[in-house]
Amino acid sequence: MKTVSQLLQVKGGGVWSVTPESSVFGALKLMAEKNVGALLVMQGDALRGILSERDYARKVILLGKSSHDLQVREIMSDKVVCVGPKQTVDECMAVMSSKRIRHLPVLEGGKVKGVLSIGDLVKEVIAEQQLTIQQLESYIHS
Repeated sequence: MKTVSQLLQVKGGGVWSVTPESSVFGALKLMAEKNVGALLVMQGDALRGILSERDYARKVILLGKSSHDLQVREIMSDKVVCVGPKQTVDECMAVMSSKRIRHLPVLEGGKVKGVLSIGDLVKEVIAEQQLTIQQLESYIHS
């Protein structure tokens, strides 16, 4: 089972972020441009929160507010669940399932090293299962 560190080596550690003072509309534009479902909210190197499509839907649209009039700090999730580089894919999947989240920032020594999405983890699980199937088929045929 791969670790978070190994996944980030393949995926890359680049992250998309905004500041707490950014406009929600600007953050949504960035999400659309980068085709991501969440952005980290950073103040310098410090992780302050995460802004997801879910935050927007529940805290702006459903409350009848305008994304032009709000700052990210007003709707971001400030209690961010994070993982470390040594955690496994299975551990990350368990965290995401139990916390009902779809994005996991990776921190090492208090610094952001990357972000894993549920899609990244599912892709890895499928790849591992395909490898196991191939190995079993090879064993059966030999």
